Amino acid sequence: MKELSKNWLTEGLIDFEYKKYYLLAYLKEVKSGFSRMEMFPGLSDLVFHYRNLMQLRDNKELLYGSFPQSISKADFEKLELSYKKIIKDDEVMKEIQDIIEFALPTMKQALEEGRDIYEFIESNFEISTIGLCPLYVDEGYLFLYIDSSSEAHVHKYAMSVFENSDEKFRGITTQWIETFTRSLYSSFERKKLELIRKFKLLPNPATYLIVSKTVFPYDATLMPIAKRLLIRHISSTGKLQS
Repeated sequence: MKELSKNWLTEGLIDFEYKKYYLLAYLKEVKSGFSRMEMFPGLSDLVFHYRNLMQLRDNKELLYGSFPQSISKADFEKLELSYKKIIKDDEVMKEIQDIIEFALPTMKQALEEGRDIYEFIESNFEISTIGLCPLYVDEGYLFLYIDSSSEAHVHKYAMSVFENSDEKFRGITTQWIETFTRSLYSSFERKKLELIRKFKLLPNPATYLIVSKTVFPYDATLMPIAKRLLIRHISSTGKLQS
């Protein structure tokens, strides 16, 4: 999916009709992905732009700051550049405000549609632990199992915590290990024991099983939602160490 430019509002021709159809074309593509149950990167991209427009609407300084800048003077000896704003035109600013007022409710409608589909997909997921869960859960294994196909995808995961000036965020990275078909001779518990024998750095790994009752697009939906579900589950237990 083609993502919307971070500075789409102030790039190129600043004209209400042009930006309107530009935005509608983008949203049409996002909704097309939703109709195929492909949630990412469309949903996260849409959330970013909606929040960005809300900030721009409420903070004119941010709006001016989003304009491109041109070099007005260059000092090559000191490698210092000073910039002059291209735009300081009230009529242009009014045009931008009109675009924002159109874009916000239009994006919100698409967001609500995407969130409804997201919640439906997530309602098809169940999470549990395989074996005993240790105190250390920052690293471990994630089994993603598609019930209707009997396939299980095994990933190693690592949790992290990063923060800005306002709040902390939890992140997760995953590494695919293998895909296997569940059977009487290849159970989740047996596979966990195999992993312990093979990867000795994690002698007692936290191992989570996420089951999807329905087949959804793997890279665009299943894996991203499974990762978010795992972060929320571990966070709710209060065990995250980082």
